[in-house]
Amino acid sequence: MSGDWRTGRVDELRSLIKQAEPDVVEECKWRKPSNPDGVPTFSLDGLICTVETYKDKVKATFAKGASLKDPEKLFNASLDAGVRRAIDLHEGDELDADAFKALIREAVNANRS
Repeated sequence: MSGDWRTGRVDELRSLIKQAEPDVVEECKWRKPSNPDGVPTFSLDGLICTVETYKDKVKATFAKGASLKDPEKLFNASLDAGVRRAIDLHEGDELDADAFKALIREAVNANRS
């Protein structure tokens, strides 16, 4: 993945998450031979989201996404899941940074309630 568009997208999401909630804790989990860097996870008073890379997309999965308000309709994956929701981003996709940060703040509030 190093050097391709997915690296830049992961860095962008990481930056937006930290802008929205500066106290967020990032950890890499679930390392395996096919993914030695693991999966970045972001937590504050519980899991907020994970950011995974795939061949053709970067996926931000919100642990409690089904309970979050998403007025800008960023969630476009896992829409039928009982608890989680995800945002699939493909090369060239635009992301509404303010709406994404609002989702992060909403997820933290859900963790605290």
